[in-house]
Amino acid sequence: MKLFYADRYEIPLPDNHRFPRSKNRLAREAMLRDGLIGHDELELSPLAERGDIIRVHTPAYVDAVLEGTLPRDAMRRIGMPWSPHLVLRSRATLGGAVAAMREAMREGFSGQLAGGTHHAHADFGSGFCVFNDFALAATTALAEGLASRVAIVDLDVHQGDGNAAIFADDPSVFVFSLHAEKNFPFRKAASDLDIGLPDATEDRAYLDALHDGLDAVLGFRPDLVLYQSGVDPLVHDKLGRLSLTYEGLAARDRLVFETFSARGIPVSIGVGGGYCDPIEQTVAAILNTVAAARAVYRL
Repeated sequence: MKLFYADRYEIPLPDNHRFPRSKNRLAREAMLRDGLIGHDELELSPLAERGDIIRVHTPAYVDAVLEGTLPRDAMRRIGMPWSPHLVLRSRATLGGAVAAMREAMREGFSGQLAGGTHHAHADFGSGFCVFNDFALAATTALAEGLASRVAIVDLDVHQGDGNAAIFADDPSVFVFSLHAEKNFPFRKAASDLDIGLPDATEDRAYLDALHDGLDAVLGFRPDLVLYQSGVDPLVHDKLGRLSLTYEGLAARDRLVFETFSARGIPVSIGVGGGYCDPIEQTVAAILNTVAAARAVYRL
């Protein structure tokens, strides 16, 4: 197994900020401590360059982010203050997604312990997302002939409006989002398939909906799946609104991995959201995702 990480670039934020800046580092450290992954299976995410980023984002927006000249209201929409480390982390998240995509195409599975920045649109960021990592991974796979059809399976509790908007007119990318209907973003873009769930949806109803969604993805016949494995549907999550148990989330991950591995379709993950307090509950759920991948792919 090869997983990429970007937590060398920890974003400076106020102590009371809602974004859990240490989440991905704590998950990586816990995986190493518990023997779930070895040091040789981790690789620092490379930094995406400007020429890469403008494949999916407008040059004016990219330059404003890189140079720190975004207007205050644009930074407020992202939800974080600008800093050099925010730029580095955002570039690493993009680079990690592309590197993980390439690894998945070679080996069948990979991912990064970051990413899933699905609220970033072509010309603005939103919801803690500066640049869109899956958009760049998908666009790169298509442009380089590594895949001709890419599916995004977005199971974060929040709808992936950035993914939906960026690929709205691209028939080579199928975007499926299963999310809490009443949660952020409150103005949703139309994915190829959106399944919005009512508040407090529990394991069984969630998994039934997921079965339906995965059937639709298989009907698209993708060459590559980018899986947004956000753990914020967990019942304990502060920003979730759904009521999945740890067991339900683990069953979700196994279902995704088994569905595509059985058909030889490569999968690359981005760990997406998770906002429990204490954050250790989120970390435990992320470890369960990686454990499910190990079990299904026999890694």
